[in-house]
This record gives sequence, C-alpha cells and structure tokens, in this order.
Amino acid sequence: MNDEDERLRRWRMVLGGGDADGTGCSLEGADARMDAALSAVYDHGGGREGGLGASAPRVARWLGDIRTYFPSTVVQVMQKDAIEKLNLTRLLLEPEMLEAVEPDVHLVGTLLALNRVMPDQARESARAVVRRVVDELERRLAQKTRAAVSGALDRSARTHRPKRVADIDWDRTIRANLKNYLPERNTVVPSRLVGYARRQRSVQREVVLCVDQSGSMAASVVYSSVFGAVLASMRSLKTSLVVFDTAVVDLTDQLHDPVELLFGTQLGGGTDINRAIAYCQGLVTRPADSVFVLISDLYEGGVREEMLRRVAAMTQAGVQVIVLLALSDEGAPFYDHENAAALAAMGVPAFACTPDAFPELMAAAIERRDITQWAERHLAR
Repeated sequence: MNDEDERLRRWRMVLGGGDADGTGCSLEGADARMDAALSAVYDHGGGREGGLGASAPRVARWLGDIRTYFPSTVVQVMQKDAIEKLNLTRLLLEPEMLEAVEPDVHLVGTLLALNRVMPDQARESARAVVRRVVDELERRLAQKTRAAVSGALDRSARTHRPKRVADIDWDRTIRANLKNYLPERNTVVPSRLVGYARRQRSVQREVVLCVDQSGSMAASVVYSSVFGAVLASMRSLKTSLVVFDTAVVDLTDQLHDPVELLFGTQLGGGTDINRAIAYCQGLVTRPADSVFVLISDLYEGGVREEMLRRVAAMTQAGVQVIVLLALSDEGAPFYDHENAAALAAMGVPAFACTPDAFPELMAAAIERRDITQWAERHLAR
C-alpha cells in the first residue's frame, strides 16, 4: 500500500464511512471489523447502519471484537459509551455478558446501581467482576497510600528531645543547626536536636470518610471503599466510612471487605448532606487529631444553612475538614458552586481529587498542612 492509499485508509477510519466520507476507500479484513465495532455504538441513530439491538449473542460478539482490536483502555471507554447510548443495562444482568466484559470502575458503578434488581445468578457474576476491579485498585493504590500516611504519621510525631541516638533525624538536626557551624573545626554544634518520638502503638488519628452515594458519584464510591479498606488496615488510624443519600448508612464494620461494602451501597436517590455530617460529628472523639473527608457534589437536599454551620463547628473544634467534589480520574462533575464558595470562605476548599493524588492529600491532612495551599499546588499541575 502506497502512502496515498494509507492516508485515505486512515481518513476513512476516522470519518466512519458511508456515502459522505469522500475518500472512495473501502475497508477489508480487520479494518472492516474495527469499523463495524465502532459504528455499532457511535453511528447508532445517525443515519448509518449501526446498533447492537437487544440480541445477547450479538453483544457478546461485539465485546469479543473490541477486545481483539482495541487496547484495554479503549475497550473500557467503548463499553461505557455502549451502556449509556444503547441502554444495554438489561443485558448486564445476564451472567454470560458479565463474563465477557472488560472490568473497570464505570462498569462497577453500573452494576451497583443494578444491584437491587439482579437475579441471584447474575449477582454472583457481578460480585466476581467487582472483586477483580477492587483487587486491581488495591494493588495499584494500597502500597502508595500506606507509605504516604505512615510517613506523615512519623513526621507528625517529631520531637526536640529524642531519647535515643537512633531516634535522631540527623538531616534535619544539621539543617536546624547550620548557624552553629565552626569553620575552624569543620563541624556543626547541635544545640537543638530534631528526632522522632517512639512509634506509638495506639491510634494517632481518626479518619472519617463521608461519601455521597447519589448516581453521579458512582466512581467516587468505588475508590472511597478501596481507600477506606486500606486506611482501616493501619493500626495508627481509626477509620470510619459512612455513605448517604437521604438516609445515612455506617459501613465501617464492612471495611475489611470492600466488595461487601460496595454491595451495601445503593447508588441513586436524593441527598441530605446535613444529616450525614450530623451523624459523622458523633464519630469524632478527638477533634484535634481527626480528619473528616466529605466526598460529594454538594447538591444539598437537606438544610443548607445547618450543613454549613456544622462544617464551621467542626473546623472550629480543630477537625481537619476536606471536601472532595469527586474522587475519580474524571475531574469535577457538575457541582453546587454556591455551596463550594461558601465552604471556601470558611477555609474549606472544595475540589476534585484523582485516586493517585489521594494518598498525598491524606498525608498533608495528617500533618495538618494548609489544604488550600495543597489544593492550589495540586490543581496547578
């Protein structure tokens, strides 16, 4: 194939074919099958032949085709678009469909939304899909989270009176005493020691994750359950996880198994943030050593003024309050700008956070750094 033919072939793949593509190029073999797989979703309803119909066998073939011809990341996007555009949610209740799909966070969100209407056989298949996604997320995020949080706890336990030589942080001690450098002796006189307090076995911080389980927050619910399980595995933290819509459900006792936890959520419904915060206030026993993370788009269906008063009361009591508009890779969703501005005015910024940045955010919160400054640096990257 010469360069001109290859250029026309590429344009033909981009334009999607039909009489209006203007290339005069026909596709064969793998190119034709890739084009058909794309057309089934993206040409549906647009005047060209497309769609997957309601046929489970045809959907199964399509799932096989896209996994053959496209990388995993593209497959996940196409699956998500097919579910949304072609309303394939009913087919996801069939076990053979669940065994054919490429598991990802968006698919988990869809399955959780269908949880209450699933037949038992499909629920077992769905649970296996969710388990695969959760295990992969834990492999990706757990070590980084434990390292960041453990380091922050160690740094926050620094002392100027280390009891043993092994507890001295020599790098920081030297930096703190550079003004005492004696050039004639080529040495620093350490008049002020910086070291680590002995590692505490007791709880050092309380962490409360309060997660909005309305439909738009599906990915955030998935990631929150994984991070909650990781944090709960650390003895130095007392971790609670609360989900809410118009009702409030404490899922802390299920943090040992994030899959069971996820199946305890119920995506969709209204939102009463004020009620959720009121419940979480009761979980905080040591305000000055507590981190409260509200994950919500801030669309309040309850009493807005009371919600803001509760947040103000928590910050005044010494709780480190963080508001995340989303905990996902997709950026901030639609959110209530007025409530976000009101929170920012009291020193509580509201911003979206990616899962990869969340461990660093928790470390900053544990060290009681300025979260507004952290967010500004993070969002400026």
